[in-house]
Amino acid sequence: MKQFDGKERDGAVLLSRNTHMWPFRPKPDHSSVNETGTNSHSWAFVNFSKLQGGPSRGRNLSGRLFIRNGDGGFTQNLHGVGVRDGIIIVDHGSRRKESNLMLNEFVAMFREKTGYPIVEPAHMELAEPSIRDSFDACIQQGANRVIVSPFFLFPGRHWYQDIPSLTAEAAKEHPDVSYIVTAPLGLHELLVDVVNDRIKHCLSHVAGDADECPVCAGTSKCRLY
Repeated sequence: MKQFDGKERDGAVLLSRNTHMWPFRPKPDHSSVNETGTNSHSWAFVNFSKLQGGPSRGRNLSGRLFIRNGDGGFTQNLHGVGVRDGIIIVDHGSRRKESNLMLNEFVAMFREKTGYPIVEPAHMELAEPSIRDSFDACIQQGANRVIVSPFFLFPGRHWYQDIPSLTAEAAKEHPDVSYIVTAPLGLHELLVDVVNDRIKHCLSHVAGDADECPVCAGTSKCRLY
């Protein structure tokens, strides 16, 4: 699998449209890409140093997006998702059909709750739709920017290499469309509530006070051994 062009800087990953990856660790100077600076690449800048969605004491993950504009400078989009943004929520993919269908259900929940018009599921491997399929689907619905959101907990090889590489390949057919691969779920205080809710629900089910949750339903896994 091809690697993807990226630089790591002050807890950030800089992504361009080239197809290789190298480590880049300058001395911390807390300076980011200048909004009006010139550059020959179309960089997407993901800043991991501050978490606007919920503070955490760990290494927080959030995104600041820089898109190269027509005159060679950079424009920073601080206004969130627009009507012509396509969102791809990508998981690993599974040979188990039921697991893949759960991503479809999550995407439907995400679309309904956020109101974003263009949201597509994708699997990194083993199942369809692929990242390329979903990238094309976003463009067909009118997206001029694609936001790839990895449905992964932590930034491992799939986030550093595989997903950016697959996204870069998909984007080659749409050179006028910008894109970004955002941070995985990582360390976020809301995940504490999610994990705690799962634990309490499973214990309630074992005690006979609750039905199986949709994740465990039909698996007979939610029991004491």
